[in-house]
Amino acid sequence: MKSRMVVTSQTPKFVSGCVSLRTTLGHDEVVSVADQTRWIRDRALGLGFDLCGIVSLDAESSSTDSGGIFAEAAHLREWLVRGYAGEMRYLHDPRRADPRSALAGARSLIVVAMNYNASPKSATAEWAAAESAPLRGWISRYAWGDDYHEVILARLKSLIAEMRVQFPEPFEARAYVDTGPILERVAAKYAGLGWLGKNTCLINSQLGSWLFLGVIVTTLSLETSLAPNGAPPPDLCGTCTRCLDACPTQAFPEPYVLDARRCISYLTIELRNAIAEEFRPQIGNAVIGCDLCQDVCPWNRKVPVTHMAAFQPRETDSGLSFLAPDLESLASLSQQEFSAVFRRSAVKRAKWRGLVRNACVALGNADIAPDSPAYERIVRLLGALAASDDALIAEHAAWALSRLSSANDRQHRKSVAEPAVAKSQISKSR
Repeated sequence: MKSRMVVTSQTPKFVSGCVSLRTTLGHDEVVSVADQTRWIRDRALGLGFDLCGIVSLDAESSSTDSGGIFAEAAHLREWLVRGYAGEMRYLHDPRRADPRSALAGARSLIVVAMNYNASPKSATAEWAAAESAPLRGWISRYAWGDDYHEVILARLKSLIAEMRVQFPEPFEARAYVDTGPILERVAAKYAGLGWLGKNTCLINSQLGSWLFLGVIVTTLSLETSLAPNGAPPPDLCGTCTRCLDACPTQAFPEPYVLDARRCISYLTIELRNAIAEEFRPQIGNAVIGCDLCQDVCPWNRKVPVTHMAAFQPRETDSGLSFLAPDLESLASLSQQEFSAVFRRSAVKRAKWRGLVRNACVALGNADIAPDSPAYERIVRLLGALAASDDALIAEHAAWALSRLSSANDRQHRKSVAEPAVAKSQISKSR
């Protein structure tokens, strides 16, 4: 039997700019679970989220053939055993197998999504433009603006606060944005927000995959977004493999499976140790993350652009752009400067030494002409970093120096060989 709540005459008509259930429904009798669910969805959209769906955690309505809430959780252990999580030990938290373990008495998940497609320009085009300017790097689209964890979490907390005023019955609720033992993308699938693509990203047929996700785990019993015994949105990837083919490091051993140890996002953000040399050339000029598998996805071709100020590309007072940052500036940052520049930014997840490490790799991959003024500056900068007390930075700077030196030698041999070849061809023509 579904729970019900009574709206009394004392229920406020407006809460933080939100119309109350009593006003919305036009009566002060009984409000059903369906009414509660509908109010939550409407209010989530009013708070700026683009999508909102509900997953019921009641055993009788949510059990799968695997014995858990989500069928995908059955594959998590195998994925971890293969070592695909790399150094991300937090993914081994056993609570991830069942979202009900995140909160005692949990009965529902409220899942929200927010579009962060801040620019109509494609990542591929921007990447190519940055490569034509060898001293420019690449920061993933998700980190162009303010830290999405803070932006999304603030709105989730506002939603919970308004729920407490609207729903007089006692309930518990916890909000997570990549911070709890929840498989957010899987939860979003079962909330009806989209399907999981071959690149493992959530894809919505209208909004594509440029989506930030957030979850509220609550003891409230709410209606699922899917019809009783209904299936989640169908997989519309079809035979397309563009995302898999575009990956520079071949991080997908098979469709729908990511080996994080090979993923550029993992290598530049989550990995705290040295980047394996086999991957460094493929990283190119990426310093934070990689958007290629999403950028080539046909479902992202004509998705709407967000004008939300928090997600627009930042530019510091010193002129450092988050869209195509200057690699010299990044590699030269001190710990204090890093903290100031990337305050309230998702870039800070990589840590100072990680970002400098990444900048060294990008400089090693840069096509810098030996006779250019920048070449000597970069060599001096990398030489100083190679002498750093930080062994991680020193090793990657030394690698970058060797790459530039090898490129210089190749260029020198080419310049010497070209006149000789030309002279030989002239002689033959005579």
